[in-house]
Amino acid sequence: MASHRKSRPTGPRVAGIRTPALATAALTSVALLSQTAQATPSDDRPTLEEVEKKVDDLYRQAGSATEKYNAAKEKTSKQRKKVDGLLDDVAKRTQKLNDARAELGSFASAQYRTGAAVPETATLLLADSPQDYFDQNQLMDRLTGRQKSAVDDYVTQQSETMKKRREATESLETLTESQNDLKTAKSTVQKKLATARELLSELTAEEKARLAAIEKKKQQEAARKAAELAKQQAEEAAERKRQEEAAQQQESDAGSGGTSTGTGSSDSSSPGTSTGTKADKAIAFARAQIGKPYVWGATGPDSYDCSGLTQAAWKAAGVTLPRVTYDQVNAGTTVPVSQAQPGDLVFFYDDISHVGLYIGDGMMIHAPKPGAYVREESIFYDGESSIYSVVRPA
Repeated sequence: MASHRKSRPTGPRVAGIRTPALATAALTSVALLSQTAQATPSDDRPTLEEVEKKVDDLYRQAGSATEKYNAAKEKTSKQRKKVDGLLDDVAKRTQKLNDARAELGSFASAQYRTGAAVPETATLLLADSPQDYFDQNQLMDRLTGRQKSAVDDYVTQQSETMKKRREATESLETLTESQNDLKTAKSTVQKKLATARELLSELTAEEKARLAAIEKKKQQEAARKAAELAKQQAEEAAERKRQEEAAQQQESDAGSGGTSTGTGSSDSSSPGTSTGTKADKAIAFARAQIGKPYVWGATGPDSYDCSGLTQAAWKAAGVTLPRVTYDQVNAGTTVPVSQAQPGDLVFFYDDISHVGLYIGDGMMIHAPKPGAYVREESIFYDGESSIYSVVRPA
């Protein structure tokens, strides 16, 4: 006789648990309790490295927003001047239009008083668009040469005044857009900097000390890279000098004449001397600004942002650079990093949001970021990959 008893489950069984559903629930609870036991409040805090990266990113984003602010500010300033000029022009043209209208009015009044013309003549001459009536021969026949000239002047002044008014209206709209861009960029900078300051303020004394140690290590690596570049440039310069001396010796041995050789040497060094003189002036100016604070949007003389400093430095050398990094990067000849010379501009990051003035030996003078001061620093201060390009302004 077959048994009616149910077979015992063959799967694994947890002691004290009689059903699979209860077993699953218990195992889930154990896992959750285990995870909760392993988690601590400190797990919610970012690591020091994460804080450092976040702060660096915020400063960089603030730098990019600063350049946008500078561009919007410059555009707003130019647009405001244009609008003011157009409004002045409109006012002058309106006065001329009124004068022309008054002259036409005097002709019409005189005609009406003398009965030389029907009253409708005044209406036609003083209409907003009298040109519509000029094709009527009977009216043109009644106008003297002086009157015709006055009518022509009126129509011309009316047309030009309307044109300038349209230009002024469009310029005012553009100015409003520029002002909105300016406000947006300013707000972005302020938010980025506030977030960075908040992150730094939450660090403990120990974390700040560790962060300083990390920063010092980065500076040491940047200094090592600068020394490598300085050594490479010195070796290349020595090799160029050796080749030049060898070439001059060959010319001398060939008996080509000392006068010819001297003239050739002078011609080849003259452009470099001119460029070098300007670069020396730019560097001297930048060096005199060391210790002054970075202030976003500042162009001196008491504080600077990065592009404000480079613009002012080259201005002291008699060279005019655009205001912002995005334009300064196109204001000269691009050269490889290995061929950088004192006075060159070194640009950083893919968005070209930072710039410094190269002074030689892998070093530059720059206004780094909010909270910092104008200083000398390795061009590798944020790693070699951060360098976007090197540009020679003169």
